[in-house]
Amino acid sequence: MTRSPAAAVVVVSARLGPVLPAAALPLLRTGAVVRADADLPPALRHAFKAESATDQPDGLLLTVDAGTGTAASWLAAGADLLPTPEPAGAALLDAVAVMDRLRSPGGCPWDAEQTHASLLPYLIEETYELCQALEDGDRVAIGEELGDVLLQVLFHARVAAEAAVDAFDVDVVAAALVAKLMARHPHVFRPQGIDTAERVATAADQELRWEELKRTEKRRASCVDGVALAQPAAALAAKLVSRTAKAGLPADLLPGGGSGGGALFAVVAAVKHAGEDPEAELRAAARRFADDLRAAERAARGAGLDPAELTPEQWRAHWPSAP
Repeated sequence: MTRSPAAAVVVVSARLGPVLPAAALPLLRTGAVVRADADLPPALRHAFKAESATDQPDGLLLTVDAGTGTAASWLAAGADLLPTPEPAGAALLDAVAVMDRLRSPGGCPWDAEQTHASLLPYLIEETYELCQALEDGDRVAIGEELGDVLLQVLFHARVAAEAAVDAFDVDVVAAALVAKLMARHPHVFRPQGIDTAERVATAADQELRWEELKRTEKRRASCVDGVALAQPAAALAAKLVSRTAKAGLPADLLPGGGSGGGALFAVVAAVKHAGEDPEAELRAAARRFADDLRAAERAARGAGLDPAELTPEQWRAHWPSAP
């Protein structure tokens, strides 16, 4: 086989658009002709000002699939293969494009009608489904549910981009997140040319530093500013206990006794002060109870009984563990 010394097949990335790998630069500097294989999308052909491909390897041949067509024959003749590397997260561009298509004219009528308010139940539902997958340790379900939560982020960002006032898009959301993460991790992202003595050796150090930076950044008037009041009651109470403890509030000023709500708050506070997560503990207890309930129902069916008509004695007889 005679190798073509000045020819290469470049596999371009449709999602990255008119981007070529750095390995193609030496040929481009020699004035190599840029050619388009038959599978190259017209938009990319135009962007690269690519000429039609020839059977004889000559210059750069742009393609999206090097295994077929002219690209395959060029490689067989000895042309180099130059893939265009995609950065981690490149597939997110596809997700954004799909979301835009669904909301655009000619897309999906249901998607086009949604608002922040109408989407809220789905955000809550998908979040809890992800929590369940994580608790179950189901890696397949975790991946799927993460995608469903990501959909909600993309959906709300797309809706926000269409607002008449104070509009923003997914790029603004991502940029704000990057800025926040960098600001909250000065021990990792030090400004170039600035030497800082700040050191964070442990996760506990970082948690403390995170809260300090957040207070400075948010300029909050209260230690409980920013606490999401819409979260489940046990999680809300635990968060308030955590925030007020860091502020030095005496434990005897926390709600307790008397009303049912006060008594529940006192239990949550005690669990939190013991270093446990009340919401997680309560959810775990509830799931264990649901598992025991189903086990008792299965046992009752196995004994020829109808679980919907069990007496208290029959429930106890088939319960998997002592109450």
